Formats: sequence, C-alpha cells, structure tokens
Amino acid sequence: MKNKHRGWQRVLLIILPYIFIVGIFQYIGAVVAGADIVDPNFQKNSEQHVIMSLFSLIGTLLVIWIFMKYLDDEKFVNLGFQTKNRLTDFIFGIVLGAVIMILGYFILLYLNEIIYVKTIFNFKEIILSVILFTIVAFMEEILLRGYILRNLMLSFNKYIALVTSSVIFALMHGFNPNIDLFSMTNIFLAGILLGISYIHTKNLWFPIALHLSWNLFQTILGFNVSGQDSYSLIEFSISENTLLNGGAFGFEGSILSVIAMVISIGGIWLYYERKKLTT
Repeated sequence: MKNKHRGWQRVLLIILPYIFIVGIFQYIGAVVAGADIVDPNFQKNSEQHVIMSLFSLIGTLLVIWIFMKYLDDEKFVNLGFQTKNRLTDFIFGIVLGAVIMILGYFILLYLNEIIYVKTIFNFKEIILSVILFTIVAFMEEILLRGYILRNLMLSFNKYIALVTSSVIFALMHGFNPNIDLFSMTNIFLAGILLGISYIHTKNLWFPIALHLSWNLFQTILGFNVSGQDSYSLIEFSISENTLLNGGAFGFEGSILSVIAMVISIGGIWLYYERKKLTT
C-alpha cells in the first residue's frame, strides 16, 4: 500500500535543493548575460532577462528530473506532458488568456481608467517577449502544477491540494515589485485558475498555454506583468492607480482580473463536473 504522506513529504524535500540548484543556474545565467545581480538598481534588458530565465528553466528541469527519477520513480513525461488529444486544450488556453486581456484592456479604455498613448512596434522585442513568457510558463507550471500539485494530490483531497499549491504560487511572487495584499490574492486566484484543469486531467498543456497567453498579452497591451515592467507594443497612461485598473502591479491587481478568473474557474470546474457525469 502506498504511503499517502510521501506526496507532501516530497514537496518539502524539493524546496532547499530547488533553491540551491536553481540559484546556481541563475548566477551562471547572470554571468553569461552580463547582468550585475549584486546591484539592486541594475535594470536587466530583454535579452539578459531571457538568458537568465532560460538558465533558471534548465535548473528547474534538472532538479525535477532528479526527483522524478530517484524519489518519485516515474518518467518525466508523467508530470503532465502526454500530448494525445491535447491540442484543443493548448489552443483554448491561448485563446482564453488573450480574450481576458483584450476585453480587460478595452473595458478599462472605455471607462477612462487607462489612456492610450502610443504604439511602439519592435519585432525583436516581441520575439523576446514570446520566448521569455514561454520559458516562464513552462518553468512555473512544471514546478507548481506538474510537481507540487501532483504530489499534494497524492496526500490530500484534490481541492485541498489545489488551494495549497496556489498559496505556494502566491508566496513565490511575494517579493515582486508593487505587490500588496489584493494583488497577492489575485495571484492566488491565478494559481487556482491554472490548476483547476490539472486536478481533473493531470495534464500541463492547458495551464502552460493559459499562463503563456495571460502574461504575453498583458505585456503586449501595456500592463505590468505581476508588478514587473517590460516591453509593450501598446503604451498607456494611468491618471490614478485604482483597484479597477490595477495600478503599478498591472491587470493582476485589478478587480476585473478577479471577475475574469472567478468566471473562468467556475466555467472550467463546471465543464469537468459535467464531463464526469457523461463518462
């Protein structure tokens, strides 16, 4: 009989090795990119950000591969990378993130919460943004949903596991610029949204696609991404930071984000509950 405690124990065990090994890879990435991580005022450019994120992803993959092979005794693909009949999930994730951000942008524009300033087209920056947020989506989903949520589900009820992993997800963003209690709560809800399909499918393609799309369209449309500023195709100004426009934290600090996520979470949950009744 399997020990139900092994899931949460593996989650605890991975914390220190993850911080240590990924920290080493981040340092190597900073050296390769020529970034001064000692200077707190140093501003990374887009290329440096991509390089450092890529090394963080490599470190993440190494740690989780080691744990999957030697502790979980399972293949890496079992994190949720099965591809059969998953193209629709991936496309839906991309579309959902784009629709939420585009609707949010035009609602805020209509309400005069944001004011369009200009469009800055830079093909190189757009490509770097796609690469960056693809790396971030894979890295965070492999760790948070693929490994942590998956293991917590071995020890707890799937909804308790989902809430716990979402708390961890929010805490991981706790040192982001411009964060406050409201935006931290929004990040927690984002964790629920990204994990709600995983507890039913144990597949990562939908959350990866949604995570990528959510972040990419935020930055393209001019919002900060989880408080962090980067290249935007569209630039807008905000006359006053409010809970409606999200202020310096970006769309994830907005009430509109809460509404969009609650509706999406409810819709996805209802879809899988009804699907259970028909199978």
